[in-house]
Amino acid sequence: MLAQYVHPSKTGLFRIIRHGRQWRVLCEEQEIGRHETAEAALIAARMTCPLARLPGELAQWRYIPELALAHSRVSREGTRWKLAG
Repeated sequence: MLAQYVHPSKTGLFRIIRHGRQWRVLCEEQEIGRHETAEAALIAARMTCPLARLPGELAQWRYIPELALAHSRVSREGTRWKLAG
């Protein structure tokens, strides 16, 4: 796992994940696209899924650094993160 930005919405959990030199945008398990910067990925996600009402700034998303993810335990089936609330 790499560093990522996460935001829950009514249409699903959105993630912007650093993947090498690019940033991937995912809604749940479906990839929406790949972009050169996290900001470009955010703009594309907002344009592709306007009903999700995603925040316009990455500062409003939850940032999970790479080191935090490196220490998490992943099972063979994968990890399903539960959202509080």
